[in-house]
Amino acid sequence: MPVTKYRSVEEIPPPALRERGSDALLRAIAATWSRAAWMATLRFPPGVHRHRSIQELNVTTDAWALANAVRLRQDRKEAG
Repeated sequence: MPVTKYRSVEEIPPPALRERGSDALLRAIAATWSRAAWMATLRFPPGVHRHRSIQELNVTTDAWALANAVRLRQDRKEAG
């Protein structure tokens, strides 16, 4: 999806409206709920984390991502 830059709020086009009860609306709602449910399972340590370099930041965030992936994989094994 391309990123578009607008000079003012007035230039932003209105969001796509879907008819009540339409399949497109139901698919959009289901996709939103699915993404929200997935994002709600992600865990990150609370607080402010300071890093001396971008490399140190990358190591930390990679460790968090790996921990989330391992936990999600384990949850799927237990559920299925």
